[in-house]
Amino acid sequence: MNSADRIPLYQMVQEYIRDLVTSQVLKVGDRIPTEKELMERFGVSKITVVHALSGLVNERIITRVPGKGSFVSDPEYEMPTVSPKSAAQQTNQTSGEMQTRLIGLIMPSIYDYFTIRLVQGIQQALNENDYRFVIYLSEGSIEKEKEAIQTCSKIGVEGLLIFPVDEELFNEEILSMKFAGFPFVLIDRYLPGVETHYIASDGRLGANLAVNYLWDLGHREIAICSDSPIQTVTVQERIDGYMNALKEKGSLINPAHIVTGFEIGSLEQAEAHPLYRYIQNRMASAYITLNGSLGVKIHQMARQAGLKVPEDISIISFDDPTSIIEGYSTFTHVKQFERDMGYRAANTLLEVINSDDGQPGKYIKTLVEPELVIGETTGKYIFSTS
Repeated sequence: MNSADRIPLYQMVQEYIRDLVTSQVLKVGDRIPTEKELMERFGVSKITVVHALSGLVNERIITRVPGKGSFVSDPEYEMPTVSPKSAAQQTNQTSGEMQTRLIGLIMPSIYDYFTIRLVQGIQQALNENDYRFVIYLSEGSIEKEKEAIQTCSKIGVEGLLIFPVDEELFNEEILSMKFAGFPFVLIDRYLPGVETHYIASDGRLGANLAVNYLWDLGHREIAICSDSPIQTVTVQERIDGYMNALKEKGSLINPAHIVTGFEIGSLEQAEAHPLYRYIQNRMASAYITLNGSLGVKIHQMARQAGLKVPEDISIISFDDPTSIIEGYSTFTHVKQFERDMGYRAANTLLEVINSDDGQPGKYIKTLVEPELVIGETTGKYIFSTS
């Protein structure tokens, strides 16, 4: 009983179907139980059943007919005597060719510097291992994230890489995958209180490095800025690192210097934006921005306000926008090794997929240590009486 308890739920469904076929309770051409019937019989989610059936399809045990159901296949090879690996790992025994291996990648967008480089790293790792991947954009919507997970299951992906929309609102589809034993790795974020495989950058350390460097340059009025629409764990960890670094210096935390919950659209009317006035009035002498795009926008606002970088204000951004946006100085930035993170995330997923089951509770958790790269957007603070 103890060993059965360790079997992932989707494998229990698969073993049930295999037993029906090998015992000839179901014969070639017979329809197998419907998804709904299997969900009710085993008390599992739709994603678990879909994953189980997708594996059986790729093992050539069943054939799925759209709109009609799933049927016992006419075996073209000898039934395996042990539980096989998932379909994407199997060799097509009739042709001698490897079947298509497919991974799903779900993320809010791919329009910022961090995610572009992240995807490049993922692509490199999967190419090296003969995997292909499909990308679904959740656009910051929990519902779209759920739909993407369900769609990936239907098309038979072997595992998922997920950049979660919001870890404060648990996506039950992610939890279902966890309990079903479906392979997935979370990127950049984790679910507090929920054990999963994940890889993320150490945001607290990154903010700490930025504060310490600015402090050594003489800055005391240091602002931290985020234009994220959601106060994610990632954002909060960086703000925590910022506050802890200032506390270590014996400095009081000025709430006015924690600038969040805003959005910057076109800079054509930047002068009407509250952040523009904040910069123009020199409320802070240095800015830490939680993404590269925001660092560029603050750089632009400062120039529109007649301020020079780094003579008048200093800017440190998380992620480096320098190589993508031309015409700007080399940014001082917190390097998060995005490509490496994506590469390691994909390899972690492949390791999970290819590992033997039976070791519940063992999760691969990777925290990438960032580095501060000194560029041309930071300088010593020069006190002015004018």
